[in-house]
Amino acid sequence: MLSKLKVKTAVTILSRINNFFSSIACFSRSIAFLLAALTVNIAQAQETNTYSTSQDFQLHGFVAQGLIDVDGSDFVNDDGELSAELTEIGLNASYQLTSKFRLAGQVVYLDGGNRYAQGARVDYALIDWSALTTENWQVNIYLGRFKNNHWLYSSSRDIPFARPSIILPQSVYFDGFRDIAVGSDGIASKVSYSSDSYGNFDWQFSYGSSPLSDEQTTNVLSELAQGTTEQDYDTQTSLYWQPAFSSWRFGLSLLDATFTYDSAGQGINDAFADSDFSFQFYTLNALYEGEKWEFSGEVYQQRFTIDGFYYPGFELDNIGQGYYLQSRYKLSDKITLLARYEDFYLNKDDKDGKKQEQNTGGLVPYYFGFHKDITLGLNYDITSNFSARMEYHWVRGAGRLTPVVVPNTQINDSEDWQMWAVQLMYWF
Repeated sequence: MLSKLKVKTAVTILSRINNFFSSIACFSRSIAFLLAALTVNIAQAQETNTYSTSQDFQLHGFVAQGLIDVDGSDFVNDDGELSAELTEIGLNASYQLTSKFRLAGQVVYLDGGNRYAQGARVDYALIDWSALTTENWQVNIYLGRFKNNHWLYSSSRDIPFARPSIILPQSVYFDGFRDIAVGSDGIASKVSYSSDSYGNFDWQFSYGSSPLSDEQTTNVLSELAQGTTEQDYDTQTSLYWQPAFSSWRFGLSLLDATFTYDSAGQGINDAFADSDFSFQFYTLNALYEGEKWEFSGEVYQQRFTIDGFYYPGFELDNIGQGYYLQSRYKLSDKITLLARYEDFYLNKDDKDGKKQEQNTGGLVPYYFGFHKDITLGLNYDITSNFSARMEYHWVRGAGRLTPVVVPNTQINDSEDWQMWAVQLMYWF
């Protein structure tokens, strides 16, 4: 979303480095291919015990399949029927080239219905350079398609058994933006400092962009959008602090991203005009991990602007706010309970959505201006690498449904809706 409010100098710089990030994307695919080749070679070499005792290569994977039923919205499908579109299959690998350099990547297959595009994708494929390692300091540089680890659950949202629930709080971890948020093609860095006096600090910075498929364009914008969407850039930074010998961890993150929509034109029946979108997102979070209890929460503010799209000259500038609070309790070695409440407003000055409904002449109902969700869940560890998870959601509002920019008001004709999901997860 390249906003026309940005200065011309920034536009010039971004255009000059466009070829650079195209090369980064190709580099990421090359790393993914190399890791795949290494995986095949090592699997074959294990018969001769060549790599069987090697610690340089690590290979892990997961398979998760479930059932999900949504009553009252198109969160998963349009017909509201019980669905098996709750599939996640992944394979990740890393290879330690030297003491300083490591290759890492992950390929996944996802089927989540309307939540995101069905099919395979590369979540990340990077080279990790350990630039500095001392008693207190660690500095890493990542090049390629890196993984975004800026939000509280960013590092685990792509791993079914590692995240706290089947469906993460959509107010922050909106599935419609899943592929854009998980990783980017570009460069990232992480600086860590640890001491017994001040605790542990982690500062991260990343700059890159993600490709958007036609299906992603449909999910985010509208089924009527026939043009192409590109992410111009995504800049993020975050800082985390865990006090010395403490069970608490605190963090903040900042995001600035822009997108461009190129209309296909009226000749191809594209109902929308060329447009620029910008998105800023700021979060504060906290996490407590005790022996039995875990508490977490994130509070955030976002700014979303549109220049064009509906018609040339159209302008929109909304500031949204929200938060979620979550607790988990380890009832036994095998059973963990979850409870969560989240609240999101698309426009902080229109929390009931009435202004939005009035401004659209009633075309977009008021309940598309917010999203509230009460969630209860249970996780049962059948074995050390095989789990069953189930959860129930009571949702009010349609502010976190796809498509985003032109919502589907015909199917989503109810303010209140519910869903439940169960999922079996295996990993190695």
